[in-house]
Amino acid sequence: MAALLLSRGSLQSPLPLEITLSTRHAFALGAALLLPGAFPAVGQSLPGPERHGEVQVPELVIRLAHISAVTGYEWALVDTILRLLPGSARDRAGNAWVTLGGGKARRLVVCPLDEPGYVVGGIREDGYLTLRRVPGRVSPLFDQQLEGHRVWIQGRRKVVPGVVAVRSIHLTRGRTAPSEVPFTVDDVYIDVGANSQAEVAALGVGVLAPVTLTKSLLHEYGAGLLAAPVMGRRAACAALLSAAQHWGSAANLPQAVMVAFVVEQELSQRGLATLANASGPFDETLIVDGRSGPRGELLRGPDSETSTRWPGLGRVTRWSLPVSYEGTAVETVWLMDTGDMRKALVAWIGGRQ
Repeated sequence: MAALLLSRGSLQSPLPLEITLSTRHAFALGAALLLPGAFPAVGQSLPGPERHGEVQVPELVIRLAHISAVTGYEWALVDTILRLLPGSARDRAGNAWVTLGGGKARRLVVCPLDEPGYVVGGIREDGYLTLRRVPGRVSPLFDQQLEGHRVWIQGRRKVVPGVVAVRSIHLTRGRTAPSEVPFTVDDVYIDVGANSQAEVAALGVGVLAPVTLTKSLLHEYGAGLLAAPVMGRRAACAALLSAAQHWGSAANLPQAVMVAFVVEQELSQRGLATLANASGPFDETLIVDGRSGPRGELLRGPDSETSTRWPGLGRVTRWSLPVSYEGTAVETVWLMDTGDMRKALVAWIGGRQ
């Protein structure tokens, strides 16, 4: 293991800190920091052609999985969808939407975009960043995924890479044992390679900049398995985006269908509420997402709670892409399931239940 000691100034912590990376990862991070354009600029997706027309599902999954979309900060992902979906637009809530077919849409299909995450809560005089978690539904141990790992900070001009410090096991030997209390967001200090607040500002990072685990190391393993943070939701949105591209501007649909990618689902369902109130009423709504389940079968069922909360959505059904290790940095989907969801969505939009 290669230990990068934080020797430039005290964090006013009772124990010394270090950042611990494997030798391979330490070299990879160093190389990434030296490569111009290695991280996407603000509002920019994974590098690739910006074009309309149908794109293969695996390509869409990978592209969407590389984009951060912390609740309330989904603009970069929305921008990407607008570029890939002909005729789409952004509504007042920030959703991306398009109507397929002619006339008033009485059927709605949506995929949530946002993910749990953080914002910069403070910038210390020595250049370290502290965090605050964005409101939303997370597991009690969600913050522990940050400890000793790489993160992306959405700066004003581009994504800025950083690493989360951990306590030094080498310099604390013989001292009082550290607390057994689990690591929380209050324990986070992020090093972005800056030595002062001015240097942090020069990177384009300010208070309230969104922060997530790095999205650059999407992991493919086994037979068509892909792992990354919030992978289930990204894969479900990729399936819906591909299905919408398939139908394009087809005027021969038996009924018009609105396709939407909604924001702030994890906070107050503001994006979904805006569709229900401003574009409804709808006869039926289909929500696609990801959740824990065995591979090989889409999870389908009614969502009476959502239909009761937002009557304008009509009858609400959920289709969930089965994922493993939900809510972790290695949330995993099977590309075969994603393809099956895409086929089912093409049929649903075409009126074949």
